Amino acid sequence: MLTALSIRDVVLIEALDLDFGAGLGVLTGETGAGKSILLDALGLALGARGESGLVRHGAAQAVVTASFDPPAIGGPVAAALELNGLDFDPAEPLLIRRIVKADGGSRAFVNDQPASAALLRDLASQLVEIHGQHDDRGLLNPRGHRALLDAFGRIDTAPVATAFRVWRDAVDRLDTARAELDTVARDREWLEHAVGELRQLAPEAGEEEILATRRAGMQRGEKIAGDMQAVADLLDGSEGGLARLRQAARVLERIASDHEALGEALAAIDRAIIEGTAAQTQIDAAADALAFDPAQLEADETRLFELRAIARKHRVQPDDLAALADDLAAKLERIESGGAGIATLEAALAAAARAYADEAARLTDARTQAAARLDAAVKAELAPLKLDAARFRTAIAPLGQEQWSAAGKDRVEFEISTNPGAPFAPLVKIASGGELSRFILALKVCLAEQGGAATMIFDEIDRGVGGAVASAIGERLARLAGGTQLLVVTHSPQVAARGRDHFFIAKSSDGTVTRTGVRALTAAERREEIARMLSGAEITDEARAQAARLLESV
Repeated sequence: MLTALSIRDVVLIEALDLDFGAGLGVLTGETGAGKSILLDALGLALGARGESGLVRHGAAQAVVTASFDPPAIGGPVAAALELNGLDFDPAEPLLIRRIVKADGGSRAFVNDQPASAALLRDLASQLVEIHGQHDDRGLLNPRGHRALLDAFGRIDTAPVATAFRVWRDAVDRLDTARAELDTVARDREWLEHAVGELRQLAPEAGEEEILATRRAGMQRGEKIAGDMQAVADLLDGSEGGLARLRQAARVLERIASDHEALGEALAAIDRAIIEGTAAQTQIDAAADALAFDPAQLEADETRLFELRAIARKHRVQPDDLAALADDLAAKLERIESGGAGIATLEAALAAAARAYADEAARLTDARTQAAARLDAAVKAELAPLKLDAARFRTAIAPLGQEQWSAAGKDRVEFEISTNPGAPFAPLVKIASGGELSRFILALKVCLAEQGGAATMIFDEIDRGVGGAVASAIGERLARLAGGTQLLVVTHSPQVAARGRDHFFIAKSSDGTVTRTGVRALTAAERREEIARMLSGAEITDEARAQAARLLESV
């Protein structure tokens, strides 16, 4: 809800601060007093085009600040703020400020944070509905008519939305399967060759590492085989070191008792024989470990090179060849069984399409019934508003398949015919300013339970009418304002008398500068203003009495 409006240097308004409350607020004043300036100023805060002509003559810039109730957490206003990275406090008012400079530049702020005019327009669609001759949003935008009809008829669209998702999923699955089948079918000859080649090779996971390790071991054994044999010959050959040590030990055994040093020499030689024998044992063990069969080495190398070559061919790692063989074989299998799979998916799609068609048909029927009720409700509102010659209808037409959606297959648009025999056409195209506002009022009354923006503004909805029609307009405006905030620019005393708050717009001049001002009226001032609206320039006692009766009757 709009709680306050501050205006500085907009056209004829030098400085103006207004507070607004819930319910019906009326704005009155003499013709030419500048009521449109007030709406233009509010339009700036709501993202309208900032033109330098709105800046008061002699001022450097115009500034408009609109204050709204704090945005509800999780609501559309809060979502828009969060999407644009703007901070807000759910306990503090939402402040929108627009600055337009005399040179034509403009800036926008939301809670003192820079924002774009596009964001202001987005917020405005949730905060305020302005209904007038040139408004192209709200009820005049046919894109929202379908949702309004569904809300009016309390129609549950969830079954259609679910059926639509199932149908679209079935379409996607079939399209994917067909595309995949077409792709693999084109590569059938290559697949058969690749699968045959891989199956013949029969690669195993981890095989490359085993072959590489074994090959490296055999290659090392081949490289040092000669050196190990030379060492073995030096140690244990007929002329090797161990043989000579054993010969020396046998000689020393005969003479060791002849001298103590000879015994120690024999012990040292025995130790050398033991260590030499241990060394020989280790050399023999290494020879056994590094022993290789040239034929085995050649076979391992051939296998390893084949694995690596086919892995490079398929651009995978050798360890992935086994999985690749399974994958390619599966693709080949799908070619063989693809027809059956496609047939299954086609059957599922046909069933999903029938289910969506059935749910959409039920939704169309429900909308048709709701449209009849809405048309009757609007018709009942037209005669009291001096639109008894006009006709209203909710047109429901089928959409092309490319436009089917989770909301069904229907295009819904509100249409009117203003004269007997005249064709129906969209509201905005054939209604005059006064007629348009009254049509919108009739619709808003009928759709009141479906909600909308927290603030509604009607600009001169009572233009060209009076008496009973004006009274009917006032009664409906008051009824509509019962659950929201509604501001009306009016020339009708019958409408003005219905207001909870009454603002008077006047223009004054000091001979040099002309200014427009707005102020809230007291009860006495309000009776005087309604009397002026009844009698004109000269306010009579009779007009004052009639004004009092109007105020007492509402």
